Amino acid sequence: MTAATAFKILTQQQWADFERERVFRGASVDIADGYIHLSTAEQLEGTIAKYFADCRPLMIAEVDLFLLGDAVRWEPARGGDLFPHIYAELPIHAVVSLQKRD
Repeated sequence: MTAATAFKILTQQQWADFERERVFRGASVDIADGYIHLSTAEQLEGTIAKYFADCRPLMIAEVDLFLLGDAVRWEPARGGDLFPHIYAELPIHAVVSLQKRD
């Protein structure tokens, strides 16, 4: 895969912690799985519907995958689709845009 960016869905509290600490180490599901879950633009709405339906507001962070280099792996997940996973901490400088969704 060669997508330039992907998206990390965060709660408002997770985003506030990310901004303060300047690095995101993962939500509880990320830590349990050993990597930070991301979604492509095409996968984003499905991920929100499946895992964040009852959680608002959400912060949608667009992540520059090229800045993360070899830490990004494309692996099969939901429905066999390839999803970008980060096998490292996510530095805040890799976030290129942020959208709040109420």
